[in-house]
Amino acid sequence: MYRILPLLLIAGFMTSCHDSWHRDLSRQETQLVRNALRKADDNRKELKIALEDASHDEKPAMAFLIGYMPERDLNSLSAEFLIENVDKAYEARDKFKWTAALPDSIFYNEVLPYAVLSEKRERWRADFFKWFAPLVKKAPGMLAAVDSVNRHIKDILKVEYNTRRKKVDQAPYESIQQGMATCTGLSILLVDAFRSVGIPARIAGTPMWTNMRGNHTWVEVWIDGKWYFTGYYMDALNKSWFLADAGKADPGQPEHRIYATSYKPTGMKYPLVWDEQAGYVHGVDVTQRYIDLYRKQLTDEQLGENELWVKVVVLKDSTTAADDSNNRVHEKVTVTQNGEKVDFGFSPSSTDDLNRLLPFRLKKETSYQFGYEGINGELIKKTITTGNSDEEILRLYQ
Repeated sequence: MYRILPLLLIAGFMTSCHDSWHRDLSRQETQLVRNALRKADDNRKELKIALEDASHDEKPAMAFLIGYMPERDLNSLSAEFLIENVDKAYEARDKFKWTAALPDSIFYNEVLPYAVLSEKRERWRADFFKWFAPLVKKAPGMLAAVDSVNRHIKDILKVEYNTRRKKVDQAPYESIQQGMATCTGLSILLVDAFRSVGIPARIAGTPMWTNMRGNHTWVEVWIDGKWYFTGYYMDALNKSWFLADAGKADPGQPEHRIYATSYKPTGMKYPLVWDEQAGYVHGVDVTQRYIDLYRKQLTDEQLGENELWVKVVVLKDSTTAADDSNNRVHEKVTVTQNGEKVDFGFSPSSTDDLNRLLPFRLKKETSYQFGYEGINGELIKKTITTGNSDEEILRLYQ
């Protein structure tokens, strides 16, 4: 008996050490992690190592990640992956004053996560920090940092919009390797760039515009307690070609709402149109905010009773599908009436989102001439008579 007792004490001590991951955690955090570990199967050991390795300050963050982790990640992510992700997130928090000032709730949910949607899980933080931290190190605040990342991301990553990318939900290095992505892949890149330098960011989008012209994805950033929208090709916050479409979203129809992502469960799913069975991406309904933003814009720029928007795209030819981004031509379009110039602008290029069009504010039931260059440099003029609706789409062919 006396010889067995020391062995039991040693075994108990080893078990206690093995379960030391819950030190520094609250009862609620501990229970949250325990529930997650039950789903982890053979990967439970990796998750416990990640928790045990976390410092006193970082352990609640690691518990947040694991506690709300999708089951696909509970069964696959290594301790090394998680430790690096948390360490680099805290490096940004230590380095940038705007990150240090964030509430834990925002830091955990909008900066700390290693992924945004259903993309492949990649270790992007170290490279993105190396690329983007120098851009913002002298920024006086978060707003300036957001602007700097937005303006330079295309030059740094060298990824452009192109519908010939391999898949919708590309992970960062998948897009970088190809040099191309569509709105979802570009938005993932921008969110990761923002998060790498401690800027709270998430994806927003709609499964289907109310005009039935497809889905779209963009990015939101959290600045001083408010969310603002931006995008890979944006020049200013809360200003975009798609605001008119977003402002016409229908809160009563789930497929026509505007959603934003959340790592932490919200009771609502973020709809993935490319994988409707994936229920592990959480969302929040932000439809009303976009309706309000659009209404404010209309107050400043209200159409007259006899006015409409004519939205133009110039295409190479009529035999290629209109939804092939490479069929688009960036071309100057001039609108005239009876020989007098009314307006001009540049049609969207092959690297612009398919939903982007060149808008002209014109009169209803009125004839206009649209002038642009043909494929051989010749001047083409098309006479168009507008209708009585509030919006028309005009496709011009070279």
